[in-house]
Amino acid sequence: MIQGIAFYVFAALLVASAVMVISARNPVHSVLYLILGFFQAAGLCVLLGAEFIAMILVIVYVGAVAVLFLFVVMMLDINFRELRQGAMQVLPLGALVGLILLAELAAVLGGWIVAPAAEKAAAAPLAALGTVTNTEAIGRLLYTNYVYLFQACGIVLLIAMIGAIVLTLRHRAGVRKQNVNVQLARRREEVVAIRKVSAGEGV
Repeated sequence: MIQGIAFYVFAALLVASAVMVISARNPVHSVLYLILGFFQAAGLCVLLGAEFIAMILVIVYVGAVAVLFLFVVMMLDINFRELRQGAMQVLPLGALVGLILLAELAAVLGGWIVAPAAEKAAAAPLAALGTVTNTEAIGRLLYTNYVYLFQACGIVLLIAMIGAIVLTLRHRAGVRKQNVNVQLARRREEVVAIRKVSAGEGV
C-alpha cells in the first residue's frame, strides 16, 4: 500500500514538473523544474529496485547536466522573446516529430502485447536479480556483452569534448596566454636576481 501511494505521488509530481518545464516562461524556472523531475524519476527507479539508475539520475543528471544548464542559462544573455517569435513557423514540423515519436512508442508497447516472448528474450542476458544486486547485474552485462559498444561510446564522448573545445577556442589579440615552450626554455639567470642586502638597509 505504501509503495503504491509513493508510486502515484512520484508519478504525479514527475508529470507536473515535466509540464512546467515546457510551460514556464522563465528558463531558470524550467531548469529547476527539470531538476525536480529528475528527482521524481529517481524515486520511481528506487521503487522498481533499480537503485543504480536512481543514483545515476541524481549524481550525473542533477549534479552535472542540470546544474550546467542552469549556469549556462543564467550567464548567457539570450533574448528569449526573439527566439519565441519564430516558434509558430516550426510548429507543424514539431507536431509531425511528436506524432512520429508517439507512433514509435505505440509500436514498442504493442510489440510487448503481441509478442509476450520478446520480454523473456530481452531479459535473458541478465543474471537473476535474486542472486546478485542490481548494480552487479548491470555491470556484468555492460562489461561483458556490450564492452565494445561501451568503449565506443567513450570514444564518441571524447571526440565531442575535443570538438567543443576546438569550436569555442578563440585567439584574441591583447590576451596574455601561457606559452609552455617559452617557460621551459627560460634559464635561471634570466628570471632570478640575487642581491646582497646589508643589515638595516632595503633593496
